[in-house]
Amino acid sequence: MTVSPPRPKSFAMTALRAFEASARLGGFSAAANELGVTPGAISAQIKSLEAELGAPLFQRSAKGVVLTPLGAQSLPAFGQAFDQLGQALQQMRDAAAPRVVHIATLPAIAQFWLSPRLPHLRAEMPGTEISITALEQPPNLKRTPYDLCLFFDGHNGTALAEDVIFPVCAPTLAERLKTPLDLLKVPCLYDTSWEQDWEHWLAQAALPHHIAPRGPVYSLYALAVEEALNGAGVLIGHEALLAPYLARGQLVAPFEKKATLPRALRLWSMSGRSPSSASHQVARWLTGTGRTNPADPGLNPIKIDMETRQNT
Repeated sequence: MTVSPPRPKSFAMTALRAFEASARLGGFSAAANELGVTPGAISAQIKSLEAELGAPLFQRSAKGVVLTPLGAQSLPAFGQAFDQLGQALQQMRDAAAPRVVHIATLPAIAQFWLSPRLPHLRAEMPGTEISITALEQPPNLKRTPYDLCLFFDGHNGTALAEDVIFPVCAPTLAERLKTPLDLLKVPCLYDTSWEQDWEHWLAQAALPHHIAPRGPVYSLYALAVEEALNGAGVLIGHEALLAPYLARGQLVAPFEKKATLPRALRLWSMSGRSPSSASHQVARWLTGTGRTNPADPGLNPIKIDMETRQNT
């Protein structure tokens, strides 16, 4: 009679992924954001893994979690393993859908910079399908199914444009603004994603008097831009995004002073992608190196479908 002993129980992949993300990011909440689950679910998965191991991976306290020696010792190997898994999955996606490109970007960049370029991109790359997801923060390309990231960033990838900012408003409102001190007499619009814009511009403008602009706050930059177009107030404009409105005279810069932030509009992808892949070709087109006509296309905004997610 043949005896078949029970096989050792394998650890759940979800628990291993929860451990790796928590250890790499330094906490359960950050791991939950990356994996799209709740911090409670991450905590439960790690507790289950620790129970099966018979040893703790994290030390828990009111201030958060810290890796135990066992957890710290295990992290590098798991990080490398999940990196390799991510690359393998990306290669599988490329083979299954070789002409589909997934781009993750800020909502404002998607609407004001990327969307107007899509008709020209489709015309020069027929058969390529572009999918856009609007995120508040860049995703980890080794852990998510995106091909390209397009964000204002300080160091990643290829710089497409400097982030130059300055006040903008409708022409009728600009007539009332002779000096920056006149900003105290009109509404100054704020966007929650870039709520420090006014402070950055005022600091670089080196004004002789302290100014504290006040006005409505908007959760989307597009809403703030729309109100600026309607004459509701003055907004700090990002030149890379609003250049078409300035060129058409729909928005004007009432003051000469501009501020350049220590970041740029940058495009990047996961390393190791094939130069012949659709994502690489789209990246070359967006950076201007793969276009038939590298000059900026005519920028007529169009409507696109975007999935807006918080990823902080």
